[in-house]
Amino acid sequence: MMSRSYTNLLDLATGNFPAIGRERKRLPRVMTVPGNVYELDDDQANSVSSDNPSSVAQDRLIIVANQLPVKANRRADDRGWVFSWNEDSLLLQLKEGLPEDMEVLYVGSLRVDVDLEEQEEVSQILLETFKCVPTFLPQDLLEKFYHGFCKKLLWPLFHYMLPFSADHGGRFDRSMWEAYVSANKLFSQKVIEVINPDDDYVWIHDYHLMVLPTFLRRHFNRLRMGFFLHSPFPSSEIYRTLPVREEILKALLNSDLIGFHTFDYARHFLSCCSRMLGLEYQSKRGYIGLEYYGRTVGIKIMPVGIHMGRIASVMKLADKEKKIGELKQQFEGKTVLLGVDDMDIFKGINLKLLAMEQLLQQHSKWQGKAVLVQIANPARGKGADLEEIQAEIRESCRRINEEFGEPGYEPIVFVDRPVSISERIAYYSIAECVVVTAVRDGMNLTPYEYIVCRQGTDDSESSSDLSGPKKSMLVVSEFIGCSPSLSGAIRVNPWNVEATAEAMNEAISMSQSEQLLRHEKHFRYVSTHDVAYWSRSFLQDMERTCSEHFRRRCWGIGLSFGFRVVALDPNFRKLSMEAIALAYCRAKSRAILLDYDGTVMPQNSINKAPSQEIISILNTLCWDKKNTVFIVSGRGRDNLSQWFSPCRKLGLAAEHGYFLRWSQDKEWETCGQSSDFGWKEIAEPVMQLYTEATDGSSIESKESALVWQYGDADPGFGSSQAKEMLDHLESVLANEPVAVKSGHFIVEVKPQVHIVHFNFICNSTLKKKK
Repeated sequence: MMSRSYTNLLDLATGNFPAIGRERKRLPRVMTVPGNVYELDDDQANSVSSDNPSSVAQDRLIIVANQLPVKANRRADDRGWVFSWNEDSLLLQLKEGLPEDMEVLYVGSLRVDVDLEEQEEVSQILLETFKCVPTFLPQDLLEKFYHGFCKKLLWPLFHYMLPFSADHGGRFDRSMWEAYVSANKLFSQKVIEVINPDDDYVWIHDYHLMVLPTFLRRHFNRLRMGFFLHSPFPSSEIYRTLPVREEILKALLNSDLIGFHTFDYARHFLSCCSRMLGLEYQSKRGYIGLEYYGRTVGIKIMPVGIHMGRIASVMKLADKEKKIGELKQQFEGKTVLLGVDDMDIFKGINLKLLAMEQLLQQHSKWQGKAVLVQIANPARGKGADLEEIQAEIRESCRRINEEFGEPGYEPIVFVDRPVSISERIAYYSIAECVVVTAVRDGMNLTPYEYIVCRQGTDDSESSSDLSGPKKSMLVVSEFIGCSPSLSGAIRVNPWNVEATAEAMNEAISMSQSEQLLRHEKHFRYVSTHDVAYWSRSFLQDMERTCSEHFRRRCWGIGLSFGFRVVALDPNFRKLSMEAIALAYCRAKSRAILLDYDGTVMPQNSINKAPSQEIISILNTLCWDKKNTVFIVSGRGRDNLSQWFSPCRKLGLAAEHGYFLRWSQDKEWETCGQSSDFGWKEIAEPVMQLYTEATDGSSIESKESALVWQYGDADPGFGSSQAKEMLDHLESVLANEPVAVKSGHFIVEVKPQVHIVHFNFICNSTLKKKK
């Protein structure tokens, strides 16, 4: 059985357009044309519009992630597989925020290894029963892709661990990068099998699939595609150590919307785009966007939430299983602090244990009363670092329990085993405070879950409702994604063990009224910003960002990860070389105006003097009596006169037209009205101050203007200094006849005169020819 989408692709290929489901008004489509702009002639450009309706009656969302939201287990008789939904999967829960009539299709891998001969049958079952399309990765590829590039390189790097430190040195393994690319390509092939490019949205999740947008964009230039990163994004100083840094950035920019949990992560990404790709972002009406070859790539900042219904149902289950009652009895008379963390090197578990030790030492009143229950979820990775931290944690638990323990009391209860969700919820319900001391974490939903559990359920028959007022306390690391949204939590630097211990003491010593207020504020936020709110908001922003897709002309250009889509206005028409040549030959008089830096000469050229080849071409143009040729430049007339001395008939417009010379045997003409440049004595000292304070900047003094250049300065600092200088100069020169303007890595002060218009040159030229 084929999926509906796949059959639609076959229909489209054969020219059939069946109408499925209800009709809905559609935007006119403009066909996507792969290739380069210059490969399209005018006839093709005029034929790219199409008003054919889509073959699907409603939008559909394809969610792509490393793993599918399903559980897979072998049958008892070892003949086949049994599949079920993973109710704890975020990918499954986000459906709550999508429109009811929106179909959702999942593309991802399974946690289990499926034999080659079983893969087709498994694919059929998952597609028909769960609307899941599995991607099967060969074991050797999986090892290098997931355990290699993802876990050994990307994951530590994104958590601020440099790959070339003394403990984690080693040469960049390009075979792991090639495996990462190959795996992403396999995922793209599965998406391509089932996609309706004009009607489907694609939402890609997390760092495992960061180059997937390029593979999909190559096939479908107008595909509506979003990406959400669930891990931190490091600062540019950390990210730039990655040898394939530009490839990943360019691949992500092939998305239409890129989402992050916090502004810090988004800011780091934007900084990387600025420093490595020269892109600048703009904020318009509250939305952040990057202009990238005519496309606006949206930046979304929205922390993910939890599924309120799932927590409530599990609380009822824990109540029925009497887990909450058992824990209340076990810790009766004790003040429970709780930690729930994955066993990895970034969760700061041992720092938390040391803080608990410090608490007991400094505040003896908690000895025999305070208990830290630390649940350690099974490690997702492997390696010597993990083994070392596990041994350190066990040693700390042993030492603290020996020092402060007594019969019937252990200050540290270390739960080093898989814990069911109902048992975890039960621990939340009885804990007075949750402590999260991760040194770096993408989001961490543990505090959110705890807050909801302390609120209890609305089921009057349930005994899990907490007796008395609803209250909770949080001590959270300032380095986790959820920290900014929990303003009532006590934020700590987990590396400062003493301060963390004091924060824990403050949390469990706080008055009940204060705890009530903090809990109420947190619950109000968590309950209104749940996973449904997050997914709904992301989809709405993706719709807004992609609203102009089918009104633009798009061309895909570039090779490998340099591929990008150029989006142009529907009225754009490329210049026809044949038409230009014909018009040139027919013309009786021609005005040819050539910009110098960046046109005649490359922008990044060190030697700015024209080559002999350029001089020869210009002389050829100038010796044609029908031509009037001008070089237009911001440079001074001395430089231009010297460089173009071999071109006797060439016209020069120096300092953007302030000075004009029609040919070498003519005198320079001044277009300015005033010869008073006393304002330079005011402006130059101001520029000098900023030059001394900004490494890489310089002042260019022209006859008619002063220019402050900061192209070689730090991009962020240079831009900031330029804005400050602009305000400063406008203030001190307010009564002078000058204009202060900013440009591309420059701030310029020049007289308020009309710069010569090229129309004037052209008209004057034509009159002379006549």
